[in-house]
Amino acid sequence: MANDYDGFAEAYAAETESNLINGYYTRPAVLDLAGDVAGRRILDVGCGAGPLLESLRERGAVVTGIDPSIKMLELARRRLGEGAALLRAGLGTGPLPFPDGAFDDAIACLVLHYLEDWKGPLGELRRVLTPGGRLIVAVNHPFVYKVLYPDADYFAIREYSEEYTFSGQRGTLTYWHRPLHALTSEFTAAGFRMTVISEPPAAPGAREHFPEVFAKKPSGEFLCFLFLVLEAA
Repeated sequence: MANDYDGFAEAYAAETESNLINGYYTRPAVLDLAGDVAGRRILDVGCGAGPLLESLRERGAVVTGIDPSIKMLELARRRLGEGAALLRAGLGTGPLPFPDGAFDDAIACLVLHYLEDWKGPLGELRRVLTPGGRLIVAVNHPFVYKVLYPDADYFAIREYSEEYTFSGQRGTLTYWHRPLHALTSEFTAAGFRMTVISEPPAAPGAREHFPEVFAKKPSGEFLCFLFLVLEAA
C-alpha cells in the first residue's frame, strides 16, 4: 500500500537517521531555518521516529509530535521517552486535536507533497498557530519533477509514485506534484506570508561522509527539496 509507513517504519527510520538526504540535508536545513527555538511551542507534523523533535527539544523547544503511523509513534516514544507529547493524527484527516493558537511554530517536513488537497490542512495549521507564528515547510522541489519526468506536464497537478529501498526493505511512496506558482498560491490563500524561500546546500560534514556524491557537485548544492518559512497573518 502506498505510504504505508507502518509497513516499513523501522527500516525507514534506520535508513534516514544519518543518510545524506535526511541526516545531512533536510533536518539540518529545517533546524537552521528554525533558529533559536528556546521556549517556543513547536508542533512537528509527520514527526516519524522523532529525530527532528529530539533536536528541537535539545535546543530548548517545547515539542509536540503527530503522525498517522502507529509504528512511527512507537519509535518516537522510544527515542523521546514516555512523557513525550506524541499523538496519532495527520493532516487531511480532519481537525487537528489542538485549540486555536496552541503553537508558536509548526513544522511540516516532507509531508504536504503527499496530499492532493492543501486547503483544509493549511487552514488547520494556520488555526493552531499564534498570530505571527511560523510554518516551516520542506516539500519536493517542483523543478525536480520536471527533471525526473521530462515528458510530463509540469503545470498539471498530478499524482505519481516512486519505489525506494529502506535498509533493504522495499517501499512505495505516492506524491502530488504542484508547479511552483500553484504551491506558493496555496500558502497565500491560507493566510500565510512567505518570509523565506530556500534551496540550501548540504550540512557541514556531508562532503566527508559522501565523497562520491560531492565529487560531481563541487558547490555542495543539489536540487532536491524546497524549504519555506511562512508567517501566519
